[in-house]
Amino acid sequence: MEKEAKIKVAIVGAGLTGLTTAFYLRKAGIDFRVFEKAGRPGGVIQTHRENGFTFEAGPNSGVLSRPEVAELLEDLKDDCTLETADEAAKARWIWKKNRWVPLPSGLASGISTPLFSFPDKLRLLGEPFRKKGDNPDESLAQLVLRRMGKSFLDYAIDPFILGIYSGDPARLVTRYAFPKLYRLEQDYGSFIGGSVKKAKEPKTDRDKKATKAIFSIEGGLGNLIHALVKNIGEEKIQLNCNTISFGKKDNGFFSNQGDEAFTHVVSTTGSYALESLFPFLEKEKLHAVTKMEYSRVVQVSLGFKKWEGNELRAFGGLVPFIEQRRILGALFLSSFLKNKAPEGGALLSVFLGGVRRPEIIDLSDEEIAHIVEEELTEMFQLNTFKPELLKIFRYSHAIPQYGFESHEKMETIAQLESEHPGLVLAGNIRDGIGIADRINQGKTVASQLINSGK
Repeated sequence: MEKEAKIKVAIVGAGLTGLTTAFYLRKAGIDFRVFEKAGRPGGVIQTHRENGFTFEAGPNSGVLSRPEVAELLEDLKDDCTLETADEAAKARWIWKKNRWVPLPSGLASGISTPLFSFPDKLRLLGEPFRKKGDNPDESLAQLVLRRMGKSFLDYAIDPFILGIYSGDPARLVTRYAFPKLYRLEQDYGSFIGGSVKKAKEPKTDRDKKATKAIFSIEGGLGNLIHALVKNIGEEKIQLNCNTISFGKKDNGFFSNQGDEAFTHVVSTTGSYALESLFPFLEKEKLHAVTKMEYSRVVQVSLGFKKWEGNELRAFGGLVPFIEQRRILGALFLSSFLKNKAPEGGALLSVFLGGVRRPEIIDLSDEEIAHIVEEELTEMFQLNTFKPELLKIFRYSHAIPQYGFESHEKMETIAQLESEHPGLVLAGNIRDGIGIADRINQGKTVASQLINSGK
């Protein structure tokens, strides 16, 4: 085909970003090959089934926060089925002073909640009238303290950050870690006023596809990966590329995995892999990208065939750092997704570690299991702790932290791509960390490549 003669793309990484890019290239008739270091596609997404439980190693669910997610699932509807969460997913619990407290969902509960101090509740009334910030690299903690107060930081934003980044709001730059929140203040002058005004703005039919619903895939997120691979073609994915690297030749690229030449290379790997992947890049300059911090996280999947603790009618419970517990929080997966546990049972994902407790990942399985037993027994009022499922997953590079190096990182990425036409540095080193962000970036990268071949 004519397009194939113009462009041939190497995609490094068969995670969600790489597979989404490949899917849309395949639809457009662009030639490509995907290189994956592991022995299977999917990256951190992997669904397991054991002893009556269906659980994930990696992300447990996504949010329909972008129309691109709905569009991809429409394209794949013959091979995987969207599952939106039960109403229970709308409730969130926050741990405060030895009990779970529901996160407020409206004005009345916001006034009565014990999570926030009375002065901060009064302070919130003035939030729409405070002037917007003028520091583009302001941390999320600084922003919240300035507009809302310390109790909101401690008991709303901090646990929220632990649940998303396993991070520290004092070390995350708002405009990179939460660009929509940053734009609310910059464009509308207020979180509250901006949210009200945005809700009233007309939405296109495409915009309405972003329902903000929590979602998974029937049978587990692994079925999304299977559907992508089926439509891409297994023959286009090369696995076990543990030592892959790329060089430049004749205005193109070649890998050490064969004699194919490529016009473009798309990296979807972590920043820590870039130096060995692209030895032709200047190390000193690349350091602006590779120095970014990652959280170290332990995920424990727990399954109980008979749950005898607190009723789990919520999305999950988050534990503010100020409470000094040894877990970050837990998701109550069987409460809002189908067929995760036997009838009357429960499936939970418990998280430990993060940027403020990175040493937990180095504990033994026995020590981690003991921490989980002690914490959950007390926090969920369990008389006995005898799970039928207990699986421990460790992630040394779990989630990139969009910190104070982010501006320099983004400028360096743009400069490197300009100096080396055809090179695309993508993946969760930029543009967001969620499932929706990864799908959106994959489709955007594919569209740019397709347009470059016209």
